[in-house]
Parts: sequence; structure tokens; C-alpha cells
Amino acid sequence: MQQTHLDYAIENGVLGCARQLISPNQSDRSAQQDVSLLVIHNISLPPGEYGSHYIEQLFCNTLDPELHPYFREIEHLRVSAHLLIHRCGAITQFVAFDKKAWHAGESSFCGQVNCNDFSIGIELEGTDYESFTDAQYTVLTDISNRLMLAHPRLILDRIVGHSDIAPGRKTDPGPCFDWVRFKSALGNSMQLKTDGNE
Repeated sequence: MQQTHLDYAIENGVLGCARQLISPNQSDRSAQQDVSLLVIHNISLPPGEYGSHYIEQLFCNTLDPELHPYFREIEHLRVSAHLLIHRCGAITQFVAFDKKAWHAGESSFCGQVNCNDFSIGIELEGTDYESFTDAQYTVLTDISNRLMLAHPRLILDRIVGHSDIAPGRKTDPGPCFDWVRFKSALGNSMQLKTDGNE
């Protein structure tokens, strides 16, 4: 499932190198809602287990609640993210960047509520309690650099964790996410495969 020679070009809100699996859990952005926030999450289904298709099924409302006791607890959820970065670095896109993914829930940033309205949500396959992979950091860095180029209001200080916009309610991406490693790499590793054009 690992991808190489990634094409980070974005056209009509679609990331060229990502597998496309469209989630129904999305809505339109208004013309006034520029993307100005990037939110990093983590997810694993069942919790702490990797490599299944259960995350994709959750985001597409096809998760069978009878397959695991935890799935019965979350069967009511209607959630999504723009992207999921798997442990191996492969990428699945569920929502185009010019649409709202339902990833943030009740949230606020710098006094502005409803972060779904103006943010992009990226899920890392992982937990609060385990380190993320080198492949995930590489892909997340390259995608974040591309998104910062595409959205001038999306600056370093506006790349946050879910816990930052929903404190007390959410803890992800958790203490094992290396913010220093990630943010120090932004802007320094522009490995954007775009046919030679920025």
C-alpha cells in the first residue's frame, strides 16, 4: 500500500497522489470561507489496531457495528477528514480541500468557532500512546507545505492539533506526536512533485 514518487499537485481540491474514497460526511464552504487552519488528528480502529479498512468504513458510513464492541459505541457518528495518512505513508482522500470535512466537531481557534468552516483536517493512523512513523512525518510535511503554498492564510502558527481547538474534549494527536520535528521540517523539505512547476 505504500506509495512512492508522490505527486503533490492539487487540482480542484484533489490531491493527485491520494487514493480517492468520497465520504458523504461533507458540506460546502461558503465563498467567504478561506482555508486558514490545518488540524492534525489521530485515529485507529479498533483503538490501537492498524492496517484494516475500518477507518475508511467509518468515514463512509459503512462500518458494521457488529464487528467489534467499540463499533457499537461509535455507529451514530457522522465524521470524516480531508485526508488519512496510513502508517506506511499511503494517503486516502475523503473530502476535497474546497469542501468542509466533518472532522473538528465543537471547536474554536482564536475566538473563531466552528473550525470545520475554515480548516483542513488530516488524520494520522495512530494513537496518543505510540510514535508515528517516519513515512507519516515525511508525507504530512510535504502535504502541509503544499497546502501552505495553496492557501496564503495558512501559516505555521495556524497548524494545530485537535486538542488545541477542542481542549478537554479531544487529546489527539497526543503526546507522542513530535511537533518540534514536524514544524522544524516545514518549509525546509519542499519535496513537491509537480511536473517541475510550483
